Amino acid sequence: MNNVLAVVVCTALVVLGLWHFYMAFAGSPGERAAVPSLDGRPLFVPTTKSTVAVGVVLVLFAGLVAATSEILSLGLPRPLLSWLSYALALGLLARAVGEFKYVGFFKEVRGSRFARMDTLLYSPLCLLLSAGVATVAVQHAA
Repeated sequence: MNNVLAVVVCTALVVLGLWHFYMAFAGSPGERAAVPSLDGRPLFVPTTKSTVAVGVVLVLFAGLVAATSEILSLGLPRPLLSWLSYALALGLLARAVGEFKYVGFFKEVRGSRFARMDTLLYSPLCLLLSAGVATVAVQHAA
């Protein structure tokens, strides 16, 4: 029963990874909710390679959480897995807080579709995933 949270977090990370793969190969290139923008213009245009890379990293993060919770064995020392999970939780928390201009709960630019989606979905999801990953790390600390 202890691994229910780990399974939920892993599933969320894998689904997010798969979503990035979908967006890389079949998604709409004009998707405005996925990238911060200013005055209707995206701040950057992600390439297929970078979108796939994000998808791969998200799936690897799911593997880290699975290994930390001992669902999966990677042959890495338990303390290393715990510390990597704490680092992931901190990174997700930093994403939720944001960089104070375009991304995160404390962003200044709020009029775009991305900003609305970030406030309603992306940042809260990062906060929940951060809490979930940290909880898994604490539960399975060496």
